[in-house]
Amino acid sequence: MSRPIIAITMGDASGIGPEIIMKALARPDVQEMCRPLVVGDAERLRIAGSMVGTSLMVNSLERPDEARYSPGEVECIDLKLIPQDHPFGRVSPVSGEGAFRYIERAVRLVEAGQADAICTAPLSKEALHAAGHKYPGHTELLAELTRTPEVSMMLVSPKLRVIHVTTHIGLIDAIARIEPGLVERVIERAQTTLVKAGIASPRIGVCGINPHAGENGLFGYGEEEQKIAPAVAACRAKGWRVEGPLPADTLFFLAARGDYDMVVAMYHDQGHGPIKVLGLESGVNITVGLPVIRTSVDHGTAFDIAGKGIADEGSLVEALRQAADLAPKHVEA
Repeated sequence: MSRPIIAITMGDASGIGPEIIMKALARPDVQEMCRPLVVGDAERLRIAGSMVGTSLMVNSLERPDEARYSPGEVECIDLKLIPQDHPFGRVSPVSGEGAFRYIERAVRLVEAGQADAICTAPLSKEALHAAGHKYPGHTELLAELTRTPEVSMMLVSPKLRVIHVTTHIGLIDAIARIEPGLVERVIERAQTTLVKAGIASPRIGVCGINPHAGENGLFGYGEEEQKIAPAVAACRAKGWRVEGPLPADTLFFLAARGDYDMVVAMYHDQGHGPIKVLGLESGVNITVGLPVIRTSVDHGTAFDIAGKGIADEGSLVEALRQAADLAPKHVEA
């Protein structure tokens, strides 16, 4: 059986990332689906392991070829950035720097062929900025590290897939940024991703911006007709099953019941809201368009419960499952 090597970045060390990693790696189903290689701080993982009550032994590694992937053990590329007494539950530039460095190392591992995919635990944008790394989030950071000019955020839950035209910008700025070329490229990334996932002729629904998708100009200033409709027409001309612009409230209902394989959301909250209502614990974030496979939990650092050992690992397990499914298949050594 081929088990891909998944580089798991530890995220913000002050958040729940170390805890959910230790909980997830204690599960036999995770060990069966992949070879997990944590990029983080081994001592922080040991502390988190004690908090969640696992007996897993954490191995501190300098290189990935030192990993044994033995039962009852966690392999960690140990960057040794976090002091042993570093507090949980607080924004810290130390944790922000660590989160950046873990991602940076994971990208280099995949580029060097030493890992097959990346799965990221949550980071704090505030801590990242406090450490001097001015990125809106994981997606933009990964795009720069891989020298990728444009990527899309895709969220996946058991009943819904959503890809975003814009993400971490204000609503007024998002509307200004939306234009037919960008919308068409996002639809194309959705089409390509679904076909690679084995859906030969996917059904893609495209949201409008305004209530009722503008209702023929009654709401808004013609954004649907100017910014979205030309992109939908261009994609339909390629023979793709694309519909829109459609009223977002109705479209998400139809997609959740199975009428569409993907929803194209125009801005952050339009896409994130339905996914999180359907189940925050099972949502997965996938960055589409990178030269590396990257999945992530669809929740934040949860500073309010960090260090208590009670965080749920469900979203991380699903993110690892998606990473294993999307990773290149090869014969396990």
